[in-house]
Amino acid sequence: MAEYPTALIRQHLLFDGTPVRIRPIRADDAAMEQDFVRHLSADARYARFMGTLKELPAAKLRYLTDIDYEHHLALIALVEIEGVETEIGVARYVVNPDDTSCEFAVVIDDAWQGSGVAGILMRSLIAAARARGLKTMEGFVLANNHRMLKFARQLGFRREAATDDPGTIHVVRTL
Repeated sequence: MAEYPTALIRQHLLFDGTPVRIRPIRADDAAMEQDFVRHLSADARYARFMGTLKELPAAKLRYLTDIDYEHHLALIALVEIEGVETEIGVARYVVNPDDTSCEFAVVIDDAWQGSGVAGILMRSLIAAARARGLKTMEGFVLANNHRMLKFARQLGFRREAATDDPGTIHVVRTL
């Protein structure tokens, strides 16, 4: 496992001036990640996990938080709410077996959508993937998730040939 990548910790400002801290997730963030997922709307959970769930099973939670930073990187967005650091979004990539491309996922707490945090997270994730030496980033988006498809296009992702699932759109971006 690679060392914790402290160089990826950054402070940013959201559109309204709210300070947000972006940093790699850690294994000890599991409880915060579980709370974050529980707090998402059913629609947001479905769009991210492409299924219905109310909370993450223990094995999935461990997979999402206990990562190696080399083949799996997750960046979380944190704001202070009433004196407590709170997760408002997460973006991650997992390196594909070809070791030149990766698959990404991103989800933002419903109350923070439109705040600019998704763009900050994804630009940070793209930069980290590029620095890792990856050449392409891909994702799979529900066909009816028009907001995510527009966001991906704004980030430079293009639509690729349809997947086996007509309900899913494959998006790809050269790094």
